[in-house]
Amino acid sequence: MKIIITGGAGFIGSNLADELIGQGHQVVVLDNLSTGSKKNLNPRAKFYKADVCSPSVFKIFEKEKPEVVFHFAAQIDVRKSAENPIEDARINILGGINILENCKINKVKKVIFSSTGGAMYGNATVIPTPETYLEFPLSPYGIGKLTTEKYLNYYYKVFNLPFVALRFANVYGPRQNSRGEAGVVAIFLDKILNNQQPVINGNGKQTRDFIYVDDVVKAVILAMNSKKIGIFNIGTGKETDINEIFDKIKRITGSGYKKEYSSKKPEEQKRSCLDYSKAGKELNWEPKYNIEQGLEETTKWFIKKNGK
Repeated sequence: MKIIITGGAGFIGSNLADELIGQGHQVVVLDNLSTGSKKNLNPRAKFYKADVCSPSVFKIFEKEKPEVVFHFAAQIDVRKSAENPIEDARINILGGINILENCKINKVKKVIFSSTGGAMYGNATVIPTPETYLEFPLSPYGIGKLTTEKYLNYYYKVFNLPFVALRFANVYGPRQNSRGEAGVVAIFLDKILNNQQPVINGNGKQTRDFIYVDDVVKAVILAMNSKKIGIFNIGTGKETDINEIFDKIKRITGSGYKKEYSSKKPEEQKRSCLDYSKAGKELNWEPKYNIEQGLEETTKWFIKKNGK
């Protein structure tokens, strides 16, 4: 199939592009390289440097005529969204509508959206949290993702544009950008491998559902090939706190650094963990990597990247 991936030079998007190309699909990447990198691009992908909010998106869609669109481009820093909610909404809401309008005009067969599970449910009282739990995002980033989900439903109901929104837990793995994407695994590894002290926000007891990128890519492709419509959590159903992540990375790297703490971020959630049973039943998906296996693979990639 002819497939467009917005954000296809980024962390998850580029891993997805590699897998799709390996399966024989024609992949077109649309990315403004604000956090993505040309180094991540598969040489067999066609690349357009473009912003999802730009009118140039119309010409790209008109020329390429994609059958499937993966909308993964986003402003993905939760803290930046709180600092500048207007800019976050411009990219994540208006950019999303621009992509959906072009999908409608060009009669795209399916849209797969990279939503958030980690920021969707706020401080949920049900852990692991199912899709049926009331969405209550505590950040403009989460609000933007929820808004785009509502637009996806609108375009499906009114214009018959099929969609799947995947609410990802905390994704980590090769190609994660420790600066642009603020993933704690990438931050800790980059610090340790460059002989710098990692710093833990708050007391480190805040938990997250860490999911390895290869498991996410498998879920995305199952969603593409499925006839299912709707919203699915993609996580592991297991909580790991930040202190544990530090300890595991320290063991894998053989680092001598001890835990160092800074003040707690006021907007930070205490717990986040997703119930993925719906994806298990309807998409026949489950995570294959546990946290130790995923961190081992991620560390190997970061060691190679840092030339260690």
